[in-house]
Amino acid sequence: MKDIRQQLEKLTPKQRALYELMLKEKARPRQTLARRQGSGPAPASFPQQRLWVLQQLEPECSFAYNVHITVRFFGPLDVGVLERSFNEVVRRHESLRTTLGSEQGAPVLVVHPEVRVPLPVMELGAWPQARQLAEVERRTREESLRPFELERAPLMRGTVLRLAADDHVVLVTMHHLVTDRWSLGVLVRELMALYEAFSLGRPSPLPELPLQYSDYAAWQREQMKGEHLRKELDYWKRQLTPLPPPLELPTDRPRPARKSYRGSREFVRLPPSLTRALKAVAQQQDCTLFMLLLAAFKSVLHRYCGQADISVGSPIANRRLPELELLIGFFVNTLVLRTDLSEDPTFRALLQRVRTTCLQAYSHQDLPFERLVEELHPERHLNRNPLFQVMFSFQNTPRQDLAVQGLSTQYLLVDPGSAKFDLLLELREEVEDEITGWLEYDTDLFDGSTLARLHGHLMRVLERVAVTQEDRLSALPLLTEAERHQLLVEWSGPRRDYPLEETLHARVEAQVERSPHAVAVSFEGHSLTYRELNAQANRLAWHLSALGVGPESRVAVCLERSTHLVVALLATLKAGAAYVPLDPSYPPQRLEWMLEDAKPQVLLAQESLLGRLPGQALPTVLLDTSWDSGRQLSEDNPPPLASPDNLAYVLFTSGSTGRPKGAMNTHRAISNRLLWMQEAYGLGPREAVLQKTPFSFDVSVWEFFWPLRVGARLVVARPGGHQDPAYLASLIHEQHVTTLHFVPPMLQAFLQEPELERACASVRRIICSGEALPAELARRCLQRLPQAELHNLYGPTEAAVDVTAWACRREDERPSVPIGRPIANTYVRLMDGQGGLVPVGVPGELYIGGVQVGRGYLGRPELTAERFVSDPYSPRPQERLYRTGDLARWLPDGSIDFLGRVDFQVKVRGLRIELGEVESALLQAPGVREAVVVAREELAGDKRLVGYVVPQPGQSLDAAVVRALLQQRLPEYMVPS
Repeated sequence: MKDIRQQLEKLTPKQRALYELMLKEKARPRQTLARRQGSGPAPASFPQQRLWVLQQLEPECSFAYNVHITVRFFGPLDVGVLERSFNEVVRRHESLRTTLGSEQGAPVLVVHPEVRVPLPVMELGAWPQARQLAEVERRTREESLRPFELERAPLMRGTVLRLAADDHVVLVTMHHLVTDRWSLGVLVRELMALYEAFSLGRPSPLPELPLQYSDYAAWQREQMKGEHLRKELDYWKRQLTPLPPPLELPTDRPRPARKSYRGSREFVRLPPSLTRALKAVAQQQDCTLFMLLLAAFKSVLHRYCGQADISVGSPIANRRLPELELLIGFFVNTLVLRTDLSEDPTFRALLQRVRTTCLQAYSHQDLPFERLVEELHPERHLNRNPLFQVMFSFQNTPRQDLAVQGLSTQYLLVDPGSAKFDLLLELREEVEDEITGWLEYDTDLFDGSTLARLHGHLMRVLERVAVTQEDRLSALPLLTEAERHQLLVEWSGPRRDYPLEETLHARVEAQVERSPHAVAVSFEGHSLTYRELNAQANRLAWHLSALGVGPESRVAVCLERSTHLVVALLATLKAGAAYVPLDPSYPPQRLEWMLEDAKPQVLLAQESLLGRLPGQALPTVLLDTSWDSGRQLSEDNPPPLASPDNLAYVLFTSGSTGRPKGAMNTHRAISNRLLWMQEAYGLGPREAVLQKTPFSFDVSVWEFFWPLRVGARLVVARPGGHQDPAYLASLIHEQHVTTLHFVPPMLQAFLQEPELERACASVRRIICSGEALPAELARRCLQRLPQAELHNLYGPTEAAVDVTAWACRREDERPSVPIGRPIANTYVRLMDGQGGLVPVGVPGELYIGGVQVGRGYLGRPELTAERFVSDPYSPRPQERLYRTGDLARWLPDGSIDFLGRVDFQVKVRGLRIELGEVESALLQAPGVREAVVVAREELAGDKRLVGYVVPQPGQSLDAAVVRALLQQRLPEYMVPS
């Protein structure tokens, strides 16, 4: 016993694993395989049956299951002898003379007594070398993509390309129905033995085969019955219940409705030094090199998709009986290797999880994958493989030597142009310490540049785990230094030396001096010149100062759109204070919370709206009725009171607990935003900007102050007019508006207006923000208004309106509209859940840095600390980032693609809605036990909130009460139905 133990200790991990499997095999009754009885058609094997079904469903895509081999021969190749050898192999193996028939709706094997496979020669000797090699690539791809008809023999073909008298390339293409990778080795071995014998005039040296593939197919059907089948099914059901979730890799394009099976390859090579280091690690960790490579691959997939439950398919030769080793046919089986990567394990821990998974799977490898799918009944899709979407294969059998006397050979790696899976990593160690292979990918989903990056990230992980296995998966390095510099420096917003020491209103006062008599504001037939606007704002500012308003004070403003509103906002800033919009459409409960948190020093309002506000012992100035006394005050500019770092405004957004939160922004932050906008778009003094956004939204900030800072005209829409496309079109035409903003759903409605081209002839630019801009909507806008530019902007209230920008192009065919690149003096970090930078193309949470990051939430220090965090990549410890909760990814051109939310917040017409907030309102209804709210996409790109409630046992719900509770939390224009 001691001697046996000592011998076991000398085994490599791979030898030990194989030894354990061998012991289990010996414990099982010896399976025997004999010639089947009868000479009629045999049933197809399980994998053959699957290919037959796929052929019925998608006959045009059968080329995806073509298997090819391309070999270059140097020396005097005798093509006639090669063809004779080739056909002798066909004679020996029934599988190469087999097609599929059908009996009673099931596939059967039809073995033809004789099949000839010609090897036509194409002469390329007169072609230049570069053109020859290009033709080899082209013909290989062409042959690989040319389908077979499974009912017609032969299911293989060959071609010889003669480059010179002593230089030939042989292309062999076979359908997977009759072969697999192991079989190719058998084919090559027999072909070379026959070629050598026939070249010397000798007979075939190969003995006749005692069994054929049809014998195996019949035997396999018999084996998959009874107790053995039950045990295999029980194991795999435990492993795959619940069913593995689809692996959602970040793709470059949306998944099409049907797979086209078009693909390409990114070739991979591991340096021998790395291979040797990885082998040493595998031995130390008591696992095989296959297991280590699979663990590394899964760690990269995990970092790309963020999923912890990852299933990868892996082929296994399925030739456990020695009688099968010499046969050509479709024996290979597929195992589903499912691994739990949760809790951010170390790579060492992951490796042990993968090892356990693999050893257990190898012990239950008999169950055909097709039988497993049939038993589990996964939901079938024409655009996705069942149970797994990514395949991993590693072969470390020595390369079959093709050399014969007088000839030397070279295997050619050629891209066949097809892909059966989303992604396949196939590696081979056919020469000691030389691992080569490819990443094969679906070109409907991925670009080649994406796979090149993935290749590089996989190599980085392998290089790291060759040194240490103690890193947690989140810490495994993916990015090169060049990639890090690109993300941290090159793709930040440009540095601009803007005059940020000026306050927001100081620029307006300077413009008053330049154009005092120009019209500043127009509203419903009434207008104010710059001098008149400034005078009215100055009188009100002096009055506010007399009421004790000053820097860091907050002035609540509850006004409908009018010239009074413009005066109120400008006056508040001149008094050194920050304005707090109270949207009169908000529910009373929400307005009450906002007043409690803001603690304003003064309220500016109009008399007709006072009834909507909760009772407050607050100094109130009614601008529409009792402001006559203001005429006695000075019209001179008040002295500068606010600094650039004082508050300019506080805008309340949705809260995750049902209570809104006030986002604070400074003069410096919004000034940067407006100065960038002027540099980017160049608004001129003869232009007009439409102000239609409710002033509780941050977009209104630039609508109000951008034109007033540069001498343009501010056109104010009537109250409620922002929801009336016909009115807006008429106003744009009448006022010659050149610049306006839309949230995408309103742009959708606006573009449906008739005669829009005539009404909007003056429009030069349309700004979109607030929600994701659908690509089709962008194209339709540019088509209907060809004279106008369309810009897609992105930014949260917490970071001074917008921080990224994208100019839409008419010729752009991409499936989504990017939110663009960071604007001047801002930057973006896209990070994973552990704070690591995500590579290009990989989703991450969007963090904003730079001058526009707001101060935080008014009176909410805990929430501020949670959302406004230090920048781990900045050398300056005081630098902060705003954590948006938005999900996005970098595109290869440095722009950003918005993907959605990482939480349960949605935007409806630009308004943030916390689904938990609405659920909270529903739970307050009498008799409600549970409530769930979801956002449903409408056809026009808008969203509808749908609530589901579960009543308490024995109670009924009053729909009117539920509706009333909802109305307390939502704006008036979101009427519960």
